[in-house]
Formats: sequence, structure tokens, C-alpha cells
Amino acid sequence: MTIQEAAKYTVERAMKSGADQADVYLESGRESTVTVRMGELETLKQATSKGLGLRVFTGNRLGFAYTSDFSKKSLKAFAKRTVEMAEEITSDPHNVLPDSTKKDAYPDLGLYDSKIAEIPIDWKIKTAKKMEETTFAYDKRIVNSSGASVYDGELEAVIANSLGIFHTYKTSSCTLVCSPIAEENGKKESNYWYTSKRFFEDLESAEEVAEKAAFRAIRMLNPTKPKTQVVPVVFDPQMAASFIGIIFYALNGESILKRSSFMVDKLNEKVASGKFTMIDDPLMKRGIGSQPIDDEGVPTNTKTVIDAGKLKYYFYNAYSAHKAGKKPTGNARRGYSSTPSVGAWNLYLKAGEMAPEEIIKSVDNGLYLTRTMGWGVNMVNGDISRGASGLWIENGELTHSIGEATIAGNLLGMLKNVSMVGNDLEFRSSRAAPTIKIDDVTVSGT
Repeated sequence: MTIQEAAKYTVERAMKSGADQADVYLESGRESTVTVRMGELETLKQATSKGLGLRVFTGNRLGFAYTSDFSKKSLKAFAKRTVEMAEEITSDPHNVLPDSTKKDAYPDLGLYDSKIAEIPIDWKIKTAKKMEETTFAYDKRIVNSSGASVYDGELEAVIANSLGIFHTYKTSSCTLVCSPIAEENGKKESNYWYTSKRFFEDLESAEEVAEKAAFRAIRMLNPTKPKTQVVPVVFDPQMAASFIGIIFYALNGESILKRSSFMVDKLNEKVASGKFTMIDDPLMKRGIGSQPIDDEGVPTNTKTVIDAGKLKYYFYNAYSAHKAGKKPTGNARRGYSSTPSVGAWNLYLKAGEMAPEEIIKSVDNGLYLTRTMGWGVNMVNGDISRGASGLWIENGELTHSIGEATIAGNLLGMLKNVSMVGNDLEFRSSRAAPTIKIDDVTVSGT
């Protein structure tokens, strides 16, 4: 059977075996990894994988199992066993499929490039070697490497359920990553840079990636600890993207129901600066996180999550939505070996009008944040304390590197203290943000 036929057949067999409702999430994919370290080929891996996850609902009892055997005989027995398993589970009234409107067609978001599968192995090896060679040529202080890699892959997914939802889509992606190590005065600093795109033609060159990685490693040499003080912190785009990812995590409907998020009872309230507008866009053309339908069969849609500081959405899958008396938001995410959770698609902070250089110039004394370490976030009250490194800003100029520091504060306070937003929004992954400046953050070191 084709994977589409396997998905349909499994739903049918689950219903014939006594399920009240059933759904299938199926994946079939291929991936390739080439890694070069110090000029030598270290990893050459090509793999295929497939799997089918089945959920069955019997009297609001949920059974879940997955398999990689798509033969008709096996799927028939698999569906029957999953239904039998569900009959032994405690009933939960919120175990339901989403009551989703079936669409005849979904938008073509440009998620698949056939050229990805045609990339020659020789090209991948040469490109990885070229990245390393470029970093070593960039500066004599680049003395070592954690490796340079080329990743590529394709995925075909099928979502089908007993309410008539059936959708299949294909995606592709290719990523170049380079991780040089710089050394000076006996001290080493590592860093990295990357490019990741759906389409081969959209990738940055190996030289661009390598030079940026080398630049990032060199500028972090000879770090010092800062004095403990409350100062503005300028988040570079990578750190700003990480920041909004934490904010989204606090908006999970399940956490809101359990009252275990600092965003409880904040809907339609001002939670951030008026300069802060956060958007989740699953319908972005060629987006790394784009998808026209979520993993439970609910059509996706673009949402302004925080609009000029005002919180507009919590996010629900079918289970948490039913529990909250809400509608699913089209944010159910899953793999074939797991049940649905809630996730973002292309989550980004809307660009402002300030050039990043102008934001840095506005700071007399503060931190330009380029890396954080550890989790250090209390999602219940919003307190945050994370290891940090970056560059110190003095009189509007980036000066020396900073290491072994900690940034601390409260996420709601930090949101309201976003005073500048840059114009340098760039999508390098499914999380993106421009440079931002947050006032009154505690930076501690010595």
C-alpha cells in the first residue's frame, strides 16, 4: 500500500474494531548528514524512516500506539490491539477529536524542493570542507573546529481521521552549519553559524556561513566578568528569538488551565511594551515552520499573539480546548510516536524601525547578549536567571567580550521594558526576531 492508503486503511480498521473515533498521523522520510572536522570526513550518514501513530477513542477512553510495519495484515491486527488497549483505559470526557471543518483544498506553501534529493554527496563533502577552510583562512586565531556539517532531508506526512479529514503534504530542508574554535592567550572560545532553508537555491553560501561563524568566535575571545548592576540589555536576533520562544511556552492552554503559567488571567491585557508585536504564521511561503493543517487536522491560520503589547491568544490542541470550553487553535504538533502537544509554527517578533547599530548607540553602559546557558526559568511566576555571555557596550560602542555572567529578572517586567525593536528581522529557523533592547535587567558577575 502507499502511505496514503495505509493511513486510510488503519482508520477504517480501527472503526471496524469498535472505536468511536480514530485518527492517524503518518510520516515517511529521508535524511542525510555529512560532517567534516579538521579537513577529514567524520560522518557520512543516510537514513530513511517511517512510522504511523494511531489514536482511538472508545467512550472517551484513549488508546495510542505506533508502528513501522505498513503491511495490510499487520495494520489490521495493530488497529484491533489499539482499540482493545483503549477499552482498558480510564475514561476522560475531554478525549475527543477536534470538530474541524473539512477543506477541499489547502494553500500551496512551497514546502518541497525536489532538488534537495538530488544534491550530490561530493557537493556536501566539498561544501563542509570549504566552510572549515574559510574559517581557518579568516583569522590565524581560528585554531580548531568542532566541525562543519551539511544536513538535508525530506518528509511526507499524512493526517487522516474518522471525521473525514485527510491531508498529505511533503516538505524538504537543507542546512549548513559551521562551528570554529578560536584561541588567544591560552583561552579558547567556540561559536557557530548556520543557514537553513526549504529550497536549495535560498541557502547562503558556505563562505558566508563560515565567515560569520569565525567572526562570532573571534569577538568572544578574552572575556571578562561584569560587575553586578542593573543595565539595558540588547538581545541579538538569536537571543531575541529564544526569548519569544519562552513567552510562547507560557501561553500553552494546558498550563493556563493548571494555572502553572505567569500568563494566567492575562488575556486581552497589556503584558508587554507597545513596541512588542509577536506573530505566529503557519502560512508563510517556504517557511521552515509552515504547515497548512495542524497535526490533528485543524486548518492553521496566522495569529497576532501579542498585538502592540496586548495578549490576544492562548493556544490549544483538541484535548485542552475541550477542557477549557474553547476551540482548538490549529497548533497541535506531534510525531508518529507521540500524542499531540501544542507548538508554534513560524513564530516571530514584528520588526521595528531602528537599525541595530542605532539601538547599540543608545546604550551608555550595558550588555549586548549573544548567548545564554541553562534553562533557569520559573514558568509559574516568570522569574528568569540564566548564564549569559556577549559584549559589553560602553558609550554606544561594543567593547570587550563578557563571560561567566548571569542575567536575571521577571519575564513580565522584561516584556514591559522592551524599549527598542530593530529592523533586522531575518528568518533563519522557525523562530525569528530582530535585535531588541530591554531596559533594567540585572546583570551579575563579580
